[in-house]
Amino acid sequence: MTRTAPDASPSQLIDDRIASLADWRGDMLARLRALIHAADPDIVEEWKWRGVPVWYHDGMICTGETYKSHVKMTFAKGAALDDPAGLFNASLDGNVRRAIDLHEGDPIDEAALMALVRAAVALNGSRARR
Repeated sequence: MTRTAPDASPSQLIDDRIASLADWRGDMLARLRALIHAADPDIVEEWKWRGVPVWYHDGMICTGETYKSHVKMTFAKGAALDDPAGLFNASLDGNVRRAIDLHEGDPIDEAALMALVRAAVALNGSRARR
């Protein structure tokens, strides 16, 4: 496991998490992170709740949680987002959040995921202007 300095930035903590996984979950989290940044270069990274990467732009966009069997990408306001590609496959009963559970070998529809991130950013932006 990678040891991080106590004053490490959120981005460094996320780098360390990815490196510490050393399996398909690290690769998946790194790929999701890259797609989030490609969708919106102004995304800000945070480190919350004792080890969860969180991405913000005018409010929370999504989290990147890692579990033994999957990587979960939870969109903070996912219930308010259109999902024409049907990416959301978890936390579907809630009134606010929606999630995407990804398992080893699952393909990622990169264009649809980036569109979802952009839609979340736009939703936050519309609420921030009010």
